Amino acid sequence: VEESVLSLGKFNSMVSLAAFFPFKSAQAALENMNAISEGVVHADLKLFLETNLPLSGKKKAILGVSDAKIGAALQEEFTISIQTGGVVAEITRGENETCPGSHILQAASKAQLGLGHSYSRAKVKFNVNRADNMIIQSIALLDQLDKDINTFSMRVREWYGYHFPELIKIVSENSMYCRLAQLIGNRKELSEESLESLEEVVMDSGKAQAILDASRSSMGMDISPIDLINIERFSNRVVSLAAYRLELQEYLRSKMSQVAPNLAALIGEVVGARLISHAGSLTNLAKYPASTVQILGAEKALFRALKTRGNTPKYGLIFHSTFIGRAAAKNKGRISRYLANKCTIASRIDCFSEVPTSVFGDKLREQVEERLSFYETGEVPRKNVDVMKEAVKETKAAAIYGFKAVMNRPCCQLINYQC
Repeated sequence: VEESVLSLGKFNSMVSLAAFFPFKSAQAALENMNAISEGVVHADLKLFLETNLPLSGKKKAILGVSDAKIGAALQEEFTISIQTGGVVAEITRGENETCPGSHILQAASKAQLGLGHSYSRAKVKFNVNRADNMIIQSIALLDQLDKDINTFSMRVREWYGYHFPELIKIVSENSMYCRLAQLIGNRKELSEESLESLEEVVMDSGKAQAILDASRSSMGMDISPIDLINIERFSNRVVSLAAYRLELQEYLRSKMSQVAPNLAALIGEVVGARLISHAGSLTNLAKYPASTVQILGAEKALFRALKTRGNTPKYGLIFHSTFIGRAAAKNKGRISRYLANKCTIASRIDCFSEVPTSVFGDKLREQVEERLSFYETGEVPRKNVDVMKEAVKETKAAAIYGFKAVMNRPCCQLINYQC
Protein backbone atom coordinates (compact mmCIF):
# COMPACT_ATOMS: atom_id res chain seq x y z
CA VAL A 1 0.00 0.00 0.00
CA GLU A 2 2.86 2.39 0.83
CA GLU A 3 4.39 1.85 -2.64
CA SER A 4 1.06 2.25 -4.44
CA VAL A 5 0.37 5.59 -2.75
CA LEU A 6 3.15 7.17 -4.83
CA SER A 7 1.57 6.10 -8.13
CA LEU A 8 -1.94 7.06 -9.25
CA GLY A 9 -2.35 3.97 -11.48
CA LYS A 10 -1.34 1.48 -8.82
CA PHE A 11 -3.47 3.12 -6.18
CA ASN A 12 -6.58 3.20 -8.43
CA SER A 13 -6.12 -0.52 -9.12
CA MET A 14 -6.21 -1.22 -5.39
CA VAL A 15 -8.89 1.22 -4.23
CA SER A 16 -12.25 1.96 -5.80
CA LEU A 17 -14.86 4.56 -4.82
CA ALA A 18 -18.02 2.91 -3.46
CA ALA A 19 -20.09 5.84 -2.14
CA PHE A 20 -19.87 9.57 -1.56
CA PHE A 21 -22.05 11.77 0.66
CA PRO A 22 -21.73 15.57 0.41
CA PHE A 23 -22.73 17.82 3.30
CA LYS A 24 -26.00 19.67 2.76
CA SER A 25 -24.71 22.93 4.24
CA ALA A 26 -21.78 24.48 6.09
CA GLN A 27 -23.74 24.19 9.34
CA ALA A 28 -24.24 20.46 8.79
CA ALA A 29 -20.51 20.05 8.07
CA LEU A 30 -19.63 21.93 11.27
CA GLU A 31 -22.00 19.74 13.30
CA ASN A 32 -20.40 16.58 11.88
CA MET A 33 -16.90 17.90 12.64
CA ASN A 34 -17.84 18.72 16.22
CA ALA A 35 -19.44 15.30 16.67
CA ILE A 36 -16.33 13.53 15.38
CA SER A 37 -14.00 15.58 17.59
CA GLU A 38 -16.09 14.61 20.64
CA GLY A 39 -16.22 10.93 19.63
CA VAL A 40 -19.97 10.93 18.91
CA VAL A 41 -21.58 9.22 15.91
CA HIS A 42 -23.63 11.85 14.08
CA ALA A 43 -26.97 10.93 12.49
CA ASP A 44 -25.62 11.71 8.99
CA LEU A 45 -22.62 9.41 9.47
CA LYS A 46 -24.81 6.64 10.86
CA LEU A 47 -27.24 6.88 7.92
CA PHE A 48 -24.37 6.88 5.40
CA LEU A 49 -22.80 3.74 6.89
CA GLU A 50 -26.10 1.89 7.24
CA THR A 51 -26.90 2.64 3.59
CA ASN A 52 -23.56 1.65 2.03
CA LEU A 53 -21.93 -0.93 4.32
CA PRO A 54 -22.66 -4.66 3.82
CA LEU A 55 -23.72 -5.27 7.42
CA SER A 56 -25.11 -8.72 6.65
CA GLY A 57 -23.97 -11.47 4.31
CA LYS A 58 -21.30 -14.08 3.92
CA LYS A 59 -18.49 -11.64 3.29
CA LYS A 60 -17.54 -9.82 6.50
CA ALA A 61 -16.63 -6.19 5.94
CA ILE A 62 -13.90 -4.35 7.83
CA LEU A 63 -14.39 -0.64 8.42
CA GLY A 64 -11.20 1.42 8.50
CA VAL A 65 -11.38 4.54 10.66
CA SER A 66 -8.52 7.03 10.89
CA ASP A 67 -9.58 8.35 14.32
CA ALA A 68 -9.51 5.83 17.18
CA LYS A 69 -12.02 7.79 19.26
CA ILE A 70 -14.77 7.77 16.65
CA GLY A 71 -13.79 4.19 15.82
CA ALA A 72 -14.66 3.10 19.37
CA ALA A 73 -18.01 4.88 19.10
CA LEU A 74 -18.75 3.16 15.78
CA GLN A 75 -17.85 -0.21 17.32
CA GLU A 76 -20.65 0.29 19.84
CA GLU A 77 -23.16 1.32 17.15
CA PHE A 78 -22.49 -1.44 14.59
CA THR A 79 -21.70 -5.13 14.85
CA ILE A 80 -18.80 -4.84 12.43
CA SER A 81 -15.04 -5.15 12.63
CA ILE A 82 -13.31 -1.78 13.08
CA GLN A 83 -9.65 -1.17 12.21
CA THR A 84 -7.68 1.98 13.13
CA GLY A 85 -4.08 2.81 12.34
CA GLY A 86 -1.65 0.85 10.18
CA VAL A 87 -2.86 0.39 6.62
CA VAL A 88 -5.85 2.69 7.22
CA ALA A 89 -3.56 5.68 7.63
CA GLU A 90 -1.75 4.83 4.37
CA ILE A 91 -5.01 4.46 2.42
CA THR A 92 -6.21 7.82 3.77
CA ARG A 93 -2.92 9.45 2.74
CA GLY A 94 -3.25 7.91 -0.73
CA GLU A 95 -6.76 9.28 -1.10
CA ASN A 96 -5.62 12.78 -0.19
CA GLU A 97 -2.60 12.74 -2.51
CA THR A 98 -3.69 10.81 -5.60
CA CYS A 99 -7.48 10.90 -5.94
CA PRO A 100 -8.72 13.40 -8.55
CA GLY A 101 -11.40 14.58 -6.15
CA SER A 102 -8.76 15.88 -3.75
CA HIS A 103 -7.69 18.60 -6.20
CA ILE A 104 -10.61 20.89 -5.42
CA LEU A 105 -11.50 24.21 -6.92
CA GLN A 106 -10.68 27.58 -5.37
CA ALA A 107 -14.26 28.16 -4.19
CA ALA A 108 -14.30 24.80 -2.40
CA SER A 109 -10.93 25.62 -0.85
CA LYS A 110 -12.36 28.87 0.55
CA ALA A 111 -15.34 26.94 1.90
CA GLN A 112 -12.97 24.52 3.64
CA LEU A 113 -11.03 27.43 5.13
CA GLY A 114 -14.23 29.05 6.43
CA LEU A 115 -15.33 25.75 7.92
CA GLY A 116 -11.96 25.35 9.62
CA HIS A 117 -12.25 28.85 11.08
CA SER A 118 -15.76 28.12 12.38
CA TYR A 119 -14.60 24.88 13.98
CA SER A 120 -11.58 26.53 15.62
CA ARG A 121 -13.67 29.46 16.82
CA ALA A 122 -16.14 27.10 18.48
CA LYS A 123 -13.30 25.25 20.19
CA VAL A 124 -11.60 28.41 21.42
CA LYS A 125 -14.85 29.80 22.82
CA PHE A 126 -14.85 27.47 25.81
CA ASN A 127 -17.82 28.13 28.04
CA VAL A 128 -18.61 31.65 26.88
CA ASN A 129 -20.99 32.43 29.72
CA ARG A 130 -18.43 31.56 32.39
CA ALA A 131 -15.60 34.07 32.17
CA ASP A 132 -13.49 32.27 34.76
CA ASN A 133 -10.32 33.11 32.84
CA MET A 134 -10.89 36.77 33.76
CA ILE A 135 -11.03 35.76 37.43
CA ILE A 136 -7.80 33.77 37.15
CA GLN A 137 -5.96 36.69 35.57
CA SER A 138 -7.44 39.19 38.04
CA ILE A 139 -6.43 37.29 41.18
CA ALA A 140 -2.94 36.70 39.76
CA LEU A 141 -2.58 40.41 39.02
CA LEU A 142 -3.94 41.26 42.47
CA ASP A 143 -1.27 39.12 44.14
CA GLN A 144 1.43 40.66 41.96
CA LEU A 145 0.22 44.16 42.80
CA ASP A 146 0.34 43.39 46.52
CA LYS A 147 3.97 42.31 46.24
CA ASP A 148 4.92 45.28 44.06
CA ILE A 149 3.16 47.84 46.27
CA ASN A 150 4.89 46.46 49.37
CA THR A 151 8.30 46.50 47.64
CA PHE A 152 7.83 50.01 46.26
CA SER A 153 6.51 51.31 49.57
CA MET A 154 9.59 50.03 51.38
CA ARG A 155 11.71 51.79 48.76
CA VAL A 156 9.85 55.07 49.42
CA ARG A 157 10.32 54.59 53.19
CA GLU A 158 14.06 54.08 52.80
CA TRP A 159 14.42 56.90 50.30
CA TYR A 160 12.33 59.51 52.13
CA GLY A 161 13.44 58.25 55.55
CA TYR A 162 16.83 59.92 55.14
CA HIS A 163 15.03 63.27 55.12
CA PHE A 164 12.17 62.59 57.58
CA PRO A 165 12.93 59.39 59.62
CA GLU A 166 10.33 60.10 62.35
CA LEU A 167 7.44 59.73 59.89
CA ILE A 168 7.93 55.94 59.71
CA LYS A 169 7.06 55.53 63.41
CA ILE A 170 3.98 57.75 63.19
CA VAL A 171 2.46 56.24 60.01
CA SER A 172 2.73 52.48 59.38
CA GLU A 173 0.31 52.02 56.47
CA ASN A 174 2.14 51.89 53.13
CA SER A 175 -0.27 53.79 50.91
CA MET A 176 -0.80 56.51 53.52
CA TYR A 177 2.97 56.94 53.95
CA CYS A 178 3.43 57.43 50.20
CA ARG A 179 0.63 60.00 50.10
CA LEU A 180 2.24 61.88 53.00
CA ALA A 181 5.65 61.81 51.33
CA GLN A 182 4.01 63.21 48.22
CA LEU A 183 2.18 65.89 50.25
CA ILE A 184 4.89 66.97 52.67
CA GLY A 185 7.90 67.15 50.37
CA ASN A 186 10.42 69.23 52.26
CA ARG A 187 9.62 68.87 55.95
CA LYS A 188 10.96 72.38 56.69
CA GLU A 189 8.09 73.88 54.70
CA LEU A 190 5.41 72.31 56.95
CA SER A 191 3.42 74.84 58.99
CA GLU A 192 0.14 75.20 60.84
CA GLU A 193 -1.57 75.86 57.50
CA SER A 194 -0.67 72.33 56.37
CA LEU A 195 -2.42 70.74 59.36
CA GLU A 196 -5.79 70.50 57.63
CA SER A 197 -4.40 68.75 54.54
CA LEU A 198 -2.50 66.31 56.80
CA GLU A 199 -5.73 65.47 58.63
CA GLU A 200 -7.42 64.67 55.30
CA VAL A 201 -4.74 62.07 54.57
CA VAL A 202 -4.25 60.42 57.99
CA MET A 203 -7.92 60.88 59.12
CA ASP A 204 -6.70 61.63 62.64
CA SER A 205 -6.04 65.06 64.13
CA GLY A 206 -3.66 63.62 66.75
CA LYS A 207 -1.46 61.98 64.12
CA ALA A 208 -1.48 65.14 62.00
CA GLN A 209 -0.28 67.19 64.96
CA ALA A 210 2.38 64.58 65.76
CA ILE A 211 3.68 64.77 62.18
CA LEU A 212 3.85 68.55 62.39
CA ASP A 213 5.70 68.45 65.72
CA ALA A 214 8.12 65.77 64.47
CA SER A 215 8.94 67.81 61.36
CA ARG A 216 10.12 70.72 63.52
CA SER A 217 12.51 68.61 65.59
CA SER A 218 13.48 65.98 63.00
CA MET A 219 17.01 64.55 62.90
CA GLY A 220 16.84 63.91 59.15
CA MET A 221 19.32 65.22 56.62
CA ASP A 222 18.61 68.06 54.22
CA ILE A 223 17.48 67.11 50.73
CA SER A 224 17.88 68.82 47.37
CA PRO A 225 14.89 69.87 45.21
CA ILE A 226 15.78 67.41 42.43
CA ASP A 227 15.77 64.52 44.94
CA LEU A 228 12.39 65.64 46.26
CA ILE A 229 10.98 65.74 42.72
CA ASN A 230 12.05 62.13 42.12
CA ILE A 231 10.66 60.96 45.47
CA GLU A 232 7.34 62.70 44.76
CA ARG A 233 7.11 61.12 41.30
CA PHE A 234 7.83 57.66 42.65
CA SER A 235 5.34 58.16 45.52
CA ASN A 236 2.74 59.23 42.97
CA ARG A 237 3.27 55.97 41.06
CA VAL A 238 2.85 53.89 44.22
CA VAL A 239 -0.33 55.79 45.18
CA SER A 240 -1.77 55.25 41.70
CA LEU A 241 -0.94 51.52 41.92
CA ALA A 242 -2.75 51.31 45.26
CA ALA A 243 -5.78 53.07 43.74
CA TYR A 244 -5.75 50.69 40.78
CA ARG A 245 -5.57 47.74 43.17
CA LEU A 246 -8.83 48.86 44.79
CA GLU A 247 -10.47 49.15 41.36
CA LEU A 248 -9.20 45.68 40.42
CA GLN A 249 -10.56 44.22 43.65
CA GLU A 250 -13.97 45.73 42.86
CA TYR A 251 -13.78 44.28 39.33
CA LEU A 252 -12.93 40.86 40.79
CA ARG A 253 -15.90 41.13 43.15
CA SER A 254 -18.28 41.89 40.27
CA LYS A 255 -16.87 39.05 38.16
CA MET A 256 -17.19 36.55 40.99
CA SER A 257 -20.83 37.59 41.51
CA GLN A 258 -21.47 36.77 37.84
CA VAL A 259 -19.40 33.60 37.42
CA ALA A 260 -19.41 31.97 40.88
CA PRO A 261 -21.93 33.80 43.10
CA ASN A 262 -22.50 30.89 45.48
CA LEU A 263 -18.80 30.25 46.04
CA ALA A 264 -18.24 33.99 46.62
CA ALA A 265 -21.14 34.19 49.08
CA LEU A 266 -19.84 31.16 50.98
CA ILE A 267 -16.11 31.77 51.29
CA GLY A 268 -15.52 35.28 49.92
CA GLU A 269 -14.48 36.65 46.54
CA VAL A 270 -10.70 36.52 47.06
CA VAL A 271 -10.49 32.99 48.48
CA GLY A 272 -13.00 31.71 45.92
CA ALA A 273 -10.97 33.27 43.10
CA ARG A 274 -7.80 31.66 44.47
CA LEU A 275 -9.49 28.24 44.44
CA ILE A 276 -10.63 28.72 40.83
CA SER A 277 -7.17 29.95 39.80
CA HIS A 278 -5.39 27.03 41.48
CA ALA A 279 -7.76 24.50 39.91
CA GLY A 280 -7.36 26.07 36.46
CA SER A 281 -11.05 26.76 35.84
CA LEU A 282 -14.41 26.63 37.55
CA THR A 283 -15.18 23.38 35.73
CA ASN A 284 -12.03 21.73 37.10
CA LEU A 285 -12.86 22.93 40.60
CA ALA A 286 -16.37 21.51 40.30
CA LYS A 287 -14.92 18.11 39.33
CA TYR A 288 -12.68 17.93 42.39
CA PRO A 289 -13.86 15.96 45.44
CA ALA A 290 -14.12 17.75 48.77
CA SER A 291 -10.95 16.06 50.05
CA THR A 292 -8.96 17.64 47.22
CA VAL A 293 -10.51 21.08 47.70
CA GLN A 294 -9.63 20.91 51.41
CA ILE A 295 -5.86 20.69 50.78
CA LEU A 296 -5.81 22.62 47.50
CA GLY A 297 -2.72 24.82 47.69
CA ALA A 298 -0.89 22.63 50.23
CA GLU A 299 0.43 20.02 47.81
CA LYS A 300 4.06 20.38 48.92
CA ALA A 301 3.14 19.86 52.55
CA LEU A 302 1.02 16.84 51.60
CA PHE A 303 3.76 15.10 49.62
CA ARG A 304 6.34 15.92 52.27
CA ALA A 305 4.06 14.40 54.92
CA LEU A 306 3.52 11.29 52.81
CA LYS A 307 7.25 10.95 52.21
CA THR A 308 8.20 11.36 55.89
CA ARG A 309 5.07 9.56 57.14
CA GLY A 310 4.10 12.61 59.17
CA ASN A 311 0.79 14.33 59.71
CA THR A 312 -0.93 15.43 56.51
CA PRO A 313 -2.09 19.08 56.22
CA LYS A 314 -5.61 19.93 57.33
CA TYR A 315 -6.20 22.84 54.97
CA GLY A 316 -4.73 24.72 52.03
CA LEU A 317 -6.11 27.86 50.45
CA ILE A 318 -9.33 27.70 52.50
CA PHE A 319 -7.22 28.53 55.58
CA HIS A 320 -7.62 32.21 54.60
CA SER A 321 -11.36 31.92 55.21
CA THR A 322 -12.68 33.56 58.38
CA PHE A 323 -14.38 30.33 59.48
CA ILE A 324 -11.14 28.48 60.20
CA GLY A 325 -9.69 31.48 62.02
CA ARG A 326 -12.75 31.65 64.27
CA ALA A 327 -12.72 27.94 65.12
CA ALA A 328 -10.91 26.59 68.16
CA ALA A 329 -7.59 24.81 67.64
CA LYS A 330 -9.09 21.35 68.19
CA ASN A 331 -11.92 22.05 65.68
CA LYS A 332 -9.90 23.58 62.83
CA GLY A 333 -9.51 20.25 61.02
CA ARG A 334 -13.19 19.41 61.33
CA ILE A 335 -14.42 22.83 60.20
CA SER A 336 -12.00 22.84 57.27
CA ARG A 337 -13.32 19.46 56.12
CA TYR A 338 -16.90 20.69 56.46
CA LEU A 339 -16.11 23.96 54.67
CA ALA A 340 -14.40 22.12 51.80
CA ASN A 341 -17.53 19.99 51.41
CA LYS A 342 -19.71 23.11 51.13
CA CYS A 343 -17.25 24.75 48.72
CA THR A 344 -17.49 21.72 46.44
CA ILE A 345 -21.30 21.92 46.45
CA ALA A 346 -21.23 25.67 45.76
CA SER A 347 -18.75 25.35 42.88
CA ARG A 348 -20.83 22.61 41.23
CA ILE A 349 -23.99 24.68 41.51
CA ASP A 350 -22.19 27.67 39.99
CA CYS A 351 -20.70 25.60 37.18
CA PHE A 352 -23.78 23.69 36.07
CA SER A 353 -26.67 26.04 36.89
CA GLU A 354 -28.02 28.13 34.04
CA VAL A 355 -29.27 31.09 36.11
CA PRO A 356 -26.60 32.57 38.45
CA THR A 357 -27.89 33.15 41.96
CA SER A 358 -26.28 33.44 45.39
CA VAL A 359 -29.17 31.88 47.34
CA PHE A 360 -27.45 28.52 47.72
CA GLY A 361 -24.18 30.17 48.77
CA ASP A 362 -25.96 32.14 51.49
CA LYS A 363 -27.64 28.98 52.77
CA LEU A 364 -24.37 27.05 52.76
CA ARG A 365 -22.73 29.89 54.68
CA GLU A 366 -25.51 29.68 57.27
CA GLN A 367 -24.81 25.96 57.58
CA VAL A 368 -21.11 26.58 58.27
CA GLU A 369 -22.06 29.19 60.87
CA GLU A 370 -24.39 26.67 62.52
CA ARG A 371 -21.65 24.04 62.52
CA LEU A 372 -19.28 26.51 64.21
CA SER A 373 -21.94 27.20 66.81
CA PHE A 374 -22.45 23.46 67.27
CA TYR A 375 -18.75 22.96 68.08
CA GLU A 376 -18.89 25.77 70.66
CA THR A 377 -22.33 25.43 72.27
CA GLY A 378 -23.58 21.98 71.20
CA GLU A 379 -26.68 23.37 69.46
CA VAL A 380 -27.76 20.86 66.80
CA PRO A 381 -27.63 22.39 63.26
CA ARG A 382 -30.30 21.95 60.62
CA LYS A 383 -30.15 19.05 58.19
CA ASN A 384 -28.72 19.67 54.76
CA VAL A 385 -31.89 18.39 53.04
CA ASP A 386 -34.08 20.95 54.79
CA VAL A 387 -31.68 23.81 54.02
CA MET A 388 -31.51 22.88 50.34
CA LYS A 389 -35.30 22.71 50.10
CA GLU A 390 -35.50 26.24 51.48
CA ALA A 391 -32.91 27.40 48.95
CA VAL A 392 -34.83 25.81 46.07
CA LYS A 393 -38.05 27.54 47.18
CA GLU A 394 -36.31 30.91 47.40
CA THR A 395 -34.71 30.40 43.99
CA LYS A 396 -38.04 29.60 42.37
CA ALA A 397 -39.70 32.59 44.06
CA ALA A 398 -36.90 34.89 42.87
CA ALA A 399 -37.17 33.52 39.33
CA ILE A 400 -40.95 34.09 39.22
CA TYR A 401 -40.57 37.60 40.61
CA GLY A 402 -37.87 38.41 38.08
CA PHE A 403 -40.02 37.07 35.23
CA LYS A 404 -42.97 39.25 36.32
CA ALA A 405 -40.72 42.30 36.57
CA VAL A 406 -39.40 41.73 33.04
CA MET A 407 -42.87 41.10 31.61
CA ASN A 408 -43.97 44.51 32.90
CA ARG A 409 -41.37 46.23 30.72
CA PRO A 410 -42.11 47.55 27.19
CA CYS A 411 -42.10 44.92 24.45
CA CYS A 412 -38.98 46.37 22.81
CA GLN A 413 -36.96 45.37 25.90
CA LEU A 414 -38.05 41.72 25.74
CA ILE A 415 -36.36 40.82 22.48
CA ASN A 416 -33.25 39.21 23.97
CA TYR A 417 -34.91 37.87 27.10
CA GLN A 418 -34.70 34.13 27.64
CA CYS A 419 -37.14 32.61 30.08
